[in-house]
Amino acid sequence: MSVSPDGSSRRRRPADHPRDPPWEHDAEAGYKDEQIHDRLSADQQLNSTDSCPPSTLHSVCPTLCSTKYMSAHTCLSHNVCDGSWEEIPGKRTITAENEVEANKLVNNYRFGFRKWKSHVTERPFADRSEVVKELYSELNIIKPHSGHLITFGNVVYVFLFGWWVSLAYFLVGILMFVTVTGAPYGKLCWKLSCYFLWPFGSSIHEVAFQCCDQAPDCECNIDRVEESSTVLLPSPTEVLAPEMPDQPLRTPYWHRFSTYVWLLLGYPPLVIIHVLACFFSWILVITIPVSKMNARTLRIILLLPPEDCLLAIAHKPGTRALLCCYHAANWYYYKYTVDGINVFAVNLLPLVIVSLVIGYVDKENLFASSDVKFAIAISSIIPLSYYIGMGIASISAQSNFAVGAVVNATFGSITELTFYITALLRGHKAANPCLQEVVKAALTGTLLGCILFIPGICMIIGGLRHSEQRFNSRSTGVSSALLFISVGGVFAPTLFSKAYGNLVCDACNSSGGNSSGSFVCHNCHYDLNNGTLFHSHVEPLVYTVSALLPVAYIIGLIFTLKTHSHIYNIHVGEGQVTGNHGAVVHWSRWRSLVILIMATVLMSACADLATEHIQPILNQPNMSQYFIGVTVLAMVPEIPEIVNGIQFALQNNISLSLEVGSCIAVQVCMLQIPILVLFNAFYDVGFVLLFSDLHLWASIFSVVLVNYIFMDGKSDYFQGTALVVVYFILLALYYFAPSPAGC
Repeated sequence: MSVSPDGSSRRRRPADHPRDPPWEHDAEAGYKDEQIHDRLSADQQLNSTDSCPPSTLHSVCPTLCSTKYMSAHTCLSHNVCDGSWEEIPGKRTITAENEVEANKLVNNYRFGFRKWKSHVTERPFADRSEVVKELYSELNIIKPHSGHLITFGNVVYVFLFGWWVSLAYFLVGILMFVTVTGAPYGKLCWKLSCYFLWPFGSSIHEVAFQCCDQAPDCECNIDRVEESSTVLLPSPTEVLAPEMPDQPLRTPYWHRFSTYVWLLLGYPPLVIIHVLACFFSWILVITIPVSKMNARTLRIILLLPPEDCLLAIAHKPGTRALLCCYHAANWYYYKYTVDGINVFAVNLLPLVIVSLVIGYVDKENLFASSDVKFAIAISSIIPLSYYIGMGIASISAQSNFAVGAVVNATFGSITELTFYITALLRGHKAANPCLQEVVKAALTGTLLGCILFIPGICMIIGGLRHSEQRFNSRSTGVSSALLFISVGGVFAPTLFSKAYGNLVCDACNSSGGNSSGSFVCHNCHYDLNNGTLFHSHVEPLVYTVSALLPVAYIIGLIFTLKTHSHIYNIHVGEGQVTGNHGAVVHWSRWRSLVILIMATVLMSACADLATEHIQPILNQPNMSQYFIGVTVLAMVPEIPEIVNGIQFALQNNISLSLEVGSCIAVQVCMLQIPILVLFNAFYDVGFVLLFSDLHLWASIFSVVLVNYIFMDGKSDYFQGTALVVVYFILLALYYFAPSPAGC
């Protein structure tokens, strides 16, 4: 880890600097991005009387010098200074929670990793905010509740889940009474019927019986108590049931005939009911507490003897709480993760299986049309992109830079390259030039989305919460310079062909019906097949540019890695290293590699299905093929990056949000396009690095605009709105543009 620079030129932080709400620092991103101004005005310079000498400041409080926020009384206690300070101009310090996260940040910042994952290690539960703790808490803790139980979410629960779950218990209870021997379970079902209609505020307890010498066969369920007891409840040895000498002996649970009647007749239909309730409440995400409640009932409560279940409002002596729920919905469940994976990505993962089944089994489109298959195949790319990003981030966080670089180069752009190569192969096989134009439109759409939409939407959302956000314009300038080089190199062959090619127009007709009238021509293009221009001039230029772009990318890496590595300073907080030194990583390296390979294979299959069923979409009469390429095919794989960028902006981390879009755009031009050209050189699929005028001028204008916006190192929602509006204007141009020639 690089050490934070000394305090030779520090700037005072304003005293009224707003602090973020505590829950923002408990999101998956476990670090803070420190933004610094590039220039210091005269009134911001510190004079020698109230500033610390560089040597003294570095030697007296090196720990304080490496963080942005520093309280006044802390500085005074060290007799160093009387304010909070930011790092010297032109540098950025990022505070990471542990060594693993810091290593991931180094790789992400310096190498420009393609896929982003905000957190790859498990955060200590005690360090999280109360809001986040509530998301992961079990529903077996009785809490003092002073709020209203009649909330919008609880009322919606009754209409969505409560009435039919309650009805199912009522009907199963009748069935149990019919069997006579299952009458105790019938009473339990009727009690649970009332409970699940409105479970809020009341709870289900398990009666704790004591084992004794007089009842050697008594079942006290000690094992089950130990497994589910929590630190917030007394242990079974601390809470003992009162002495009940007249307590009758009980027949062991598995020696009862009623148990088997219940497991054969009553339990199975309730399994179906609770599984359905679990599924639908989990899919809705904000109703995950309902899913937890149904799962806990199915797993624990329904497998207990009926006399051991007690419904009560308050805690009863000699019992332990099994289930208590106060709210059916929580809006903060969008932060919920399963093994480090966001719940939305987990919920979308079944789309991959659905896509493969209906795509490869229903070849004749008997059960689903091509439009449906295309939509499902494209949607399945979203969770696969998230898993690929998690795999890359996990491996890079646990490996040295060389291994991380190899993994990034191999899998970083696999999502887009898989689709592009599959589309080019299918278009070449079917002699369909439209697919080549669609690929070019998707490449351009990715550029426009990463240059305009991602920074713009992040500026809007971040600006609405934080008014004005600042970022290091010097480090952003590195990405801007690479963008200029990228776009200039990619579109150089197009400009060359327009300068030296011959304009040829097809379908020229006289508007007046005679030879003296004016001519109206359609499908005008530059003729590159005259035998000399393309093969002798344009094609060598394409190969030259494709070789120079990766070289420029490598030079950019050397700049940020070696010669000017001080632009990016990663610092692990001193107070956090000791506590989280042995950080627990969600995925090990081998597990990450296996998931990465599996996700890549599935991505290839889904891309093949998407290109197979894209033709009906391209044949839409009222929509240009350009529009489909620059929207659906370009932005769907980038949804995980958009979500991550928005999260960073909400955490006042706008600098990282801008890095997300810049890294994607640079890698599209400097890595993905050269790889496509190299692939075409070995297996000719007709991919020519010549773009239409609309692609050319839209990309150049976007790069100029975004560099103008980034000049002052500040961002707000107005600047973000400008970028997003320009993006939608360009989309309107593509929507109304005529389809490419030959489509």
